[in-house]
Amino acid sequence: MAASGSGEAAPAAQPQGSPCAPGRWERLRRRGAGLAAVPWARALGLLAALGLLYWLRVPLRLRDNLAAVTVFLSTLTPKFYVALTGTSSLISGLIFIFEWWYFQKYGTSFIEQVSVSHLRPLIGGVENSPPVQGFSASNGENETNRQSLSECKVWRNPLNLFRGAEYSRYMWVTGKEPLTYYDMNLSAQDHQTFFTCDTDSFRPSDTVMQKAWRERNPQARIKAAYQALELNNDCATAYVLLAEEEATTIIDAEKYFKQALKAGEVVYRKSQHCHPQNSQHEAQIRRDTNVLVYVKRRLAMCARKLGRIKEAVKMMRDLMKEFPLLSMLNIHENLLEALLELQAYADVQAVLAKYDDISLPKSAAICYTAALLKARAVSDRFSPETASRRGLSTAEINAVEAIHRAVEFNPHVPKYLLEMKSLILPPEHILKRGDSEAVAYAFFHLQHWKRIEGALNLLHCTWEGTFRMIPYPLEKGHLFYPYPSCTETADRELLPTFHDVSVYPQKELPFFIHFTAGLCSFSAMLAVLTHQFPELMVIFAKAFFGMLLSPFSFIMEKIKRFMPSSLWHQLTQI
Repeated sequence: MAASGSGEAAPAAQPQGSPCAPGRWERLRRRGAGLAAVPWARALGLLAALGLLYWLRVPLRLRDNLAAVTVFLSTLTPKFYVALTGTSSLISGLIFIFEWWYFQKYGTSFIEQVSVSHLRPLIGGVENSPPVQGFSASNGENETNRQSLSECKVWRNPLNLFRGAEYSRYMWVTGKEPLTYYDMNLSAQDHQTFFTCDTDSFRPSDTVMQKAWRERNPQARIKAAYQALELNNDCATAYVLLAEEEATTIIDAEKYFKQALKAGEVVYRKSQHCHPQNSQHEAQIRRDTNVLVYVKRRLAMCARKLGRIKEAVKMMRDLMKEFPLLSMLNIHENLLEALLELQAYADVQAVLAKYDDISLPKSAAICYTAALLKARAVSDRFSPETASRRGLSTAEINAVEAIHRAVEFNPHVPKYLLEMKSLILPPEHILKRGDSEAVAYAFFHLQHWKRIEGALNLLHCTWEGTFRMIPYPLEKGHLFYPYPSCTETADRELLPTFHDVSVYPQKELPFFIHFTAGLCSFSAMLAVLTHQFPELMVIFAKAFFGMLLSPFSFIMEKIKRFMPSSLWHQLTQI
């Protein structure tokens, strides 16, 4: 479970936007000095090139070669120009298609990436500036890096579905894999952290389960779970694995979890009575606690899915009271969703009052549920025409501000709530403020927004106004830190390939896509014109090449004017 700072309010002075960071003026001064020397270097290079050209004028036979080129161009037929322009259009079109595909898949230009990665170091474009001495000089940048790293960590989805009863059934019906390898690998790491400890080697069943959590093949994991139960019929983690992966219905999963609860409570009581004497005993107590909390939470989720919502709410409240220090598991988000299903809005507000605090990490569930409650007070009688005529009331202003706050935290959610994008099954892990979190929130909470009359209409009328308050979201935020730039890459790893990942802010098309598209269109137009009007286009082509060659002819005429005629005659004879 990753700790995140993405929910903290932005401070008054953003370290990201500070243009006066220590050491930056020194780098700018060195860069300016380097740029000042560039014109002189270019002038010297041009003079050297002209001198080399003058020195090689005789071996290269420039006059004869220019005459030969002119004769060659005059003999070209219109078919050559059609073939030339058609080939150019085809090649540039292929480059354009590849650039567009690469940009859609990876979010960057292939040509630009190759240029920066391989060509720039060869021409000396990398600036090797010495590190700034002293901690205070880089304190602001270090703080920015720490904030960025914390925002790009993934969290386990509090409402993740069951693999056997939900994810696998989806794959059987559609033939599409709903989980990515990266997501499942993170879950395997979580399971090894939650359900294993150093003392497993003393118990044969736990040793088998320790290997089972590392298996990649689902059937091998299920087989290992049955082997563990043969060794110990009260192996709680074996029942957990069977409930998650073998059970094909929620009812079957609940049966396995009840068996896991019975076995887990026995082991938990034994570990509590055994006073810890070393770190291994503490690790075992922590593992037994994790197993018990996990099982109780999944049982509550089973009750919620089977329609026993009040029972689920009671189980979640009891779990939060029994283990108050495990708030990082975000059990309150499960409780919020169940209370919204009961339409117990007063209880929802009480939960928000505790967890929607400036000192606690935020989530889409927290921010959008707070906006939903404020929208509920005014949405049934809200009308854009009436609001534009008489202005917004205090309650409507509060609702709009709450929507803007939620949209700033996660701008991907409204498109799913307004059904502008299709939903998929949520992943097992989410990225705060990313598209994966938006999918997970909308999957479970869309029904609650639809239930409140006018809530989606109010969201539709007001959510885009958020972007006018934060025109540069990657540089400066309004109520939260600037939007992290790493969400697209992480979301592409968490979400399946058939899903169109939402990107914010929208990236502008790279220069080379515009360039190749223009080159392809221009070449195709020339090919068509040359095919339709061959004589006229040949005249234009000859005139164009003549303009290109005229500077060389001009240079040769200047050389002839200032050179003695006898010497010029001798050079031309050579």
